[in-house]
Amino acid sequence: MCSLHRARGSVLVIFLLLHSATSFYLPGLAPVSFCEPGQTGKENEVPDCKSTIEIFVNRLDSVESVLPYEYTAFDFCAIDSEKRPSENLGQVLFGERIEPSPYKFEFKKKVDCKPVCTKSYNTNKPEDKAHLDFLKKGMLLNYQHHWIVDNMPVTWCYDVEDGQKFCNPGFPIGCYVTEAGRPKDACVVNSDFKDKDTFYVFNHVDITIHYHVVENEAAGARLVAAKMEPKSYKHTKVEAPDCAGGPMYLNNKFSGELKIGYTYSVQFVEDTHIRWASRWDYILESMPHTNIQWFSIMNSLVIVLFLSGMVAMIMLRTLHKDIARYNQMDSVEDAQEEFGWKLVHGDVFRPPRKGMLLSVFLGSGTQIFIMMFVTLFFACLGFLSPANRGALMTCAVVLWVLLGTPAGYVAARFYKSFGGEKWKTNVLLTCFLCPGVVFADFFVMNLILWGEGSSAAMPFGTLVAILALWFCISVPLTFIGAYFGFKKTGIEHPVRTNQIPRQIPEQSFYTRSLPGIVMGGILPFGCIFIQLFFILNSIWSHQMYYMFGFLFLVFIILVITCSEATILLCYFHLCAEVRHHTHTHYPALLLPPLC
Repeated sequence: MCSLHRARGSVLVIFLLLHSATSFYLPGLAPVSFCEPGQTGKENEVPDCKSTIEIFVNRLDSVESVLPYEYTAFDFCAIDSEKRPSENLGQVLFGERIEPSPYKFEFKKKVDCKPVCTKSYNTNKPEDKAHLDFLKKGMLLNYQHHWIVDNMPVTWCYDVEDGQKFCNPGFPIGCYVTEAGRPKDACVVNSDFKDKDTFYVFNHVDITIHYHVVENEAAGARLVAAKMEPKSYKHTKVEAPDCAGGPMYLNNKFSGELKIGYTYSVQFVEDTHIRWASRWDYILESMPHTNIQWFSIMNSLVIVLFLSGMVAMIMLRTLHKDIARYNQMDSVEDAQEEFGWKLVHGDVFRPPRKGMLLSVFLGSGTQIFIMMFVTLFFACLGFLSPANRGALMTCAVVLWVLLGTPAGYVAARFYKSFGGEKWKTNVLLTCFLCPGVVFADFFVMNLILWGEGSSAAMPFGTLVAILALWFCISVPLTFIGAYFGFKKTGIEHPVRTNQIPRQIPEQSFYTRSLPGIVMGGILPFGCIFIQLFFILNSIWSHQMYYMFGFLFLVFIILVITCSEATILLCYFHLCAEVRHHTHTHYPALLLPPLC
């Protein structure tokens, strides 16, 4: 009966992993109901029913620049009275800066060309000229807005090739037509954008809110999509805009006074086909398709099968020759004669010269490996979805901090097996070497971002919090793990190590360090380069990464690839040692028994 329950549990886990690789669901998020203003009866029945919809704004970024900026850096319409929503550690580390905006409207109340604010510039004033130059720089580099409604991105959907529709979770602040008359980026969407060496400001947005009325449940409706279309209007009357003029242009050599009026329109559409639980699907469907992911997995599997075939051939060949030679022995003297891989068995387990560094790297690697495995497992179950902003990074950092004990234990256990006695140095290096290098790099980059005024720069309080997690939690846990590691006996080797080391023969080219490093790096990289492309896109291009099922499968394949590549590299090194020894001490008529 116990085995039956275990089998059922295993089948359930496998089903969840496979299901997460092909589908997407956002658990743990409570839906928000919206009601029309004035429906007090329904609001009394549902205390959480809201009538006002707020738009929150996030940082602005660009694929042509690595520096994101806060919304207020471009002198857009903003409000200072409201408090910014709290952000978790992952959001701050990724540079997200969410703040309220003056874009607010009532549920199911249509709005046409409502003014938000008017920005006036005079190029004769240094401050105004600096704001205008920064705005032009943002349009030249195609910086993108990122707005949020009900914890869901406001998307700009437009048609692409083959009749498909692409939904971008951001929209540009404007565009530029070059001196040669070539429109750049978003300027291609409008034929009126044709003046040379001219910037066009998207100062108007048409917002369409799709909602779904929930039947047989609480009163009110739920938002299932938020789409918008940026437009440019040079309002004839900025105080009373009508959204009917030509585009709002700004010549690159403009000087004088300029007024830019920002407006918006809102309409509501009832959608009975999209449910709240699947409201992210229309965004994710326009992301890179799953057939590319399957290609990535097939590419990784081909590499694994190739390596598995080589490992199996080597093992069968070696074992087959050993067994055949044992069967051909005629006397005890022949059995005592060493050959094949036994020629170096007394030197294989000799402690390395850099045993301290090796043990420290093994401990830190164990910590990172467990962190990645647990994080990907929870992501596969849907707990670290894009809707939980910053949850992925927060989970990874917290797990890394709490996994100091395995790092200290592994490092101490291996260092003791190597015969090391400087246990204090080993523990301190495990605590501070790898994390210290990462933090130093992070700190220097943060200083550069702070000097550039980028929103990606970490606040001082966040740096203090990271240091507190490191020194107050991770370091003590590493000491605890090292204590138990040193308390246990060292790892016993299956054979005794010779007191006098063998002379290492001259290495052939493919057994030297550099070719081994290249081979040991290219094969794992070949398994993950497609997934790595999507991950880097999600970081630098503000795209959402959600296919954690595929990533988990590729992670497992990567572990297998690294293991098999390690076996092959060890085999090649043993081959080189044995061949030299065989040709030196055996007659030329004897073939090398291992290679």
